[in-house]
Amino acid sequence: MTKISYSGYRFPPEVIQQAVWLYLRFSLSFRDVEDLLAERGITVSYETVRRWVNHFGPLIAAALRKRRPKPHTTWHLDEVYLKIDGRMIYLWRAVDAEGEVLDVLVQSKRNKHAALKLMRKLLRKHGFLPSTFVTDDLRSYGAAARELGIARRHRTGRRRNNRAENSASADPTTRVQDAVL
Repeated sequence: MTKISYSGYRFPPEVIQQAVWLYLRFSLSFRDVEDLLAERGITVSYETVRRWVNHFGPLIAAALRKRRPKPHTTWHLDEVYLKIDGRMIYLWRAVDAEGEVLDVLVQSKRNKHAALKLMRKLLRKHGFLPSTFVTDDLRSYGAAARELGIARRHRTGRRRNNRAENSASADPTTRVQDAVL
């Protein structure tokens, strides 16, 4: 992992990191961050804060993503039928063997294309192929796994997918807000 270089900047890395953290963590404007730093005796222009956020924000986010622990190698996939604004939609979700929500996806269909989209999104996001995908008996999962070439890692069964079915953190009523329509 390459270290982020702060050379050529007038302020120490701690000040830059604090300004970027304040802006990205809380819903503050650049001028609010400028004021907060001024209260601590650091005179910085809001335009400087904007440049720091644009330059260092993606670098810091990438470094944090690399330090995030990898999910368990068994993934459970499931879909739930919901009614939002009078429209019936599917909330597709993936949970690892420890119950951590890996990702959610909102789709209007319950077909191979939607299952394929979820699986591709998971593989791209986490960067590795799990040892097993556990799903219910929906045939769309099998078709998507065959197309991706991972059918041998796909397991189905009515009771095997209880991890995703019972996931409290993946409760559709609490997770729909995160799955932006």
